[in-house]
Amino acid sequence: MTDSPVLALACDLIARPSVTPEDAGCQQMMAEHLARLGFVIEPMVFHDTTNLWARRGTDGPLFCFAGHTDVVPPGPLDKWDTPPFEPQVRDGMLFGRGAADMKGSLAAMLVAVERFVTEQPDHPGSIAFLITSDEEGPFINGTPKVVETLEARNEKITWCLVGEPSSTAQVGDVVKNGRRGSITGDLLIKGIQGHVAYPHLGRNPIHQAAPALAELASTCWDEGNAFFPPTSFQIPNISGGTGASNVIPGELKVQFNFRFSTELTDETIKTRVQEILERHGLEYELTWTLSGHPFLTAQGALLDATVEAIEEVTGIRTELSTSGGTSDGRFIAPTGAQVLELGPVNATIHKLNECVRVADLDSLALMYQGILRRLLVA
Repeated sequence: MTDSPVLALACDLIARPSVTPEDAGCQQMMAEHLARLGFVIEPMVFHDTTNLWARRGTDGPLFCFAGHTDVVPPGPLDKWDTPPFEPQVRDGMLFGRGAADMKGSLAAMLVAVERFVTEQPDHPGSIAFLITSDEEGPFINGTPKVVETLEARNEKITWCLVGEPSSTAQVGDVVKNGRRGSITGDLLIKGIQGHVAYPHLGRNPIHQAAPALAELASTCWDEGNAFFPPTSFQIPNISGGTGASNVIPGELKVQFNFRFSTELTDETIKTRVQEILERHGLEYELTWTLSGHPFLTAQGALLDATVEAIEEVTGIRTELSTSGGTSDGRFIAPTGAQVLELGPVNATIHKLNECVRVADLDSLALMYQGILRRLLVA
């Protein structure tokens, strides 16, 4: 089961039940491995979150592997074919929570760096790892706090490769070279509670809100661009009423989310939403939560090296994409770093019986090593 060094490390990581924000010793294991390769280890603990900053070298340029040791909860244990934190290999597939998202990537990173450092012990520049246990959680005390610390001491990342599962059908077929921004609005629309038989004595916030919500849902916010699809608006949660059939509710709660392109800013979205609400004469309260700005790496040395390394290993020309959700790359890109995401096939992430091809993890390690070689060999 452990003929592959990547597989052995992946199994070690999966066996540690690091459900957000727990790390369960994953970073300590990684730190010990990296220390043997000459990395300076710097744990960064903020409240309930364990983070690791490890760096080899002091000069620029600085190449950084970024990732997370935390995983989502496994769900009903009896629905798994094998226990989620007891890694199993069946028919060439590694099963376990975090196999694809993203302990397999972390293992591939470790092996790639070990091979590269052995091959190039005096490489130019520096290599770093930025690892958190808070990517799947509220993303407050993880990567944002580490980046804030690095920025305060002017420690700049040049290139960052995030190990998120980017691939679709085979490893390396898709690289995320950007992500949409995400902003959520929590809207409270105020009415006047009353009896449904006497509507003139009440004010129904559901009736009042319906035209405004319809306009928000039907509005074309932008047309997108060459890298991003058009901005989307969705309502994931809505609630109002007392549960009784004869009571006009006194308030309506609506939560909506924008996934937005580089054609918009969060401030533009806020202004346009508030204009619509005001035009419909609503009495309301609105609070906003910005999860991240859109980012894009449209060109540069990191992109060139990644495309070439993937083609060298797999023979395929990768597709660039900005689709999907968000990643911790959104906290690193604003510092000026080039940021890409490259990881395993994402078909089973967050699902029961999460799995990844063992051969894909070996290929991923070769890709990571090839990227390092293209960027950090004089």
